[in-house]
Amino acid sequence: MALIVHKYGGTSMGSTERIKTVARRVAKWHDAGYQIVVVPSAMSGETNRLLGLAKELMPQPDPRELDMLASTGEQVSVALLAMALKAIGKDAVSYAGWQVAIKTDSAFTKARIESIDDAKVRKDLDAGRIVIITGFQGVDGDGNIATLGRGGSDTSAVAVAVAMKAQECLIFTDVDGVYTTDPRVVSEARKLNTVTFEEMLEMASLGSKVLQIRSVEFAGNYKMPTRVLSSMTDPMLPLDIEARSGTLISFEEDTNMEQAAITGIAFNRDEAKITVLGVPDRPGIAFQILGPIADANIEVDMIIQNQSVDGKTDFTFTVPRGEYAKSMEVLTEQVKGHIGATSIAGDAKVSKVSVVGVGMRSHVGIASQMFRTLSEEGINILMISTSEIKISVLIDEKYMELAVRALHKAFDLENA
Repeated sequence: MALIVHKYGGTSMGSTERIKTVARRVAKWHDAGYQIVVVPSAMSGETNRLLGLAKELMPQPDPRELDMLASTGEQVSVALLAMALKAIGKDAVSYAGWQVAIKTDSAFTKARIESIDDAKVRKDLDAGRIVIITGFQGVDGDGNIATLGRGGSDTSAVAVAVAMKAQECLIFTDVDGVYTTDPRVVSEARKLNTVTFEEMLEMASLGSKVLQIRSVEFAGNYKMPTRVLSSMTDPMLPLDIEARSGTLISFEEDTNMEQAAITGIAFNRDEAKITVLGVPDRPGIAFQILGPIADANIEVDMIIQNQSVDGKTDFTFTVPRGEYAKSMEVLTEQVKGHIGATSIAGDAKVSKVSVVGVGMRSHVGIASQMFRTLSEEGINILMISTSEIKISVLIDEKYMELAVRALHKAFDLENA
């Protein structure tokens, strides 16, 4: 029997009625002869509620204890879903990540999966059971519960699918697939039937909230077919229709891909820009600035170093907005005096907008069209970064939605 992994997001698990709907959908696939492993998120809003409680007691909660707390949301979900399945006559069993076990490193709140022992799960599947495993978490080498970061249930699901050599990983969510951009910003946004792993990786890293970036990395590295589809449809929708719905993240570029230079517009409101001014222009200076930032477990994105003038330069980079205050503190206390920088300036009200598409490899003029479109809208570009299949610009936050709408129209993305 083929093995399929289902992942359900927090909205899909948001109430007992919705959990009953998930159970009916899972049972439909099981009745069709598939072995099923389900990886659900915590009920919508639950993780935020738990983190809020923690911050009422400790403004900067201890990471280990925070993971102990946050992991309970998914434990509630798996138990409730197992009960819902049993209530309709299905043999189901739930496990926390540490019971499987899903082994992780010890980077609390941002742990990475190292291995999965699937022996217990396979035994249950062979006995005809539906297995439900907590997403978002695992256990480190010392037996501590460690969580994978927000959206980590996507990564858990894909990792379980890879470890168990599943036929496909289905990510059920409250949207019906991957769109050319967020339909809430551009009403003409179009659903994509397929998207390449490269494009999905760029879109996830650039702010698309459909999938966590690490889940896309996992899927791409291990060539795990992954489909994003809606959990809001009729749970008894014919399986052959449901199995072809949504957006398939594919390995190969579509044969028609060259017809479109751009696949989608991604954006990220969660950006902050920091500039270290008056930096001595000498070998190793970038490491001296970014080394302490990395040691603080802060991710850096766009980086620019200006031309040296009189032996001095300015070094600018972006970090997630939630890490802005921490980054400024690290630079002020550990970097500025050490390297002899003049000052440190920052702006937490910036956003990143990107055009993405494998078709860029065979089309010229994408950058000029993007920059002309932004110029015509009076939008100033603060920073630019590129890869083979994307161009990203950093702009003032207040112009973000205008930029997305203008670029979506300029590249004719509303038309297939």
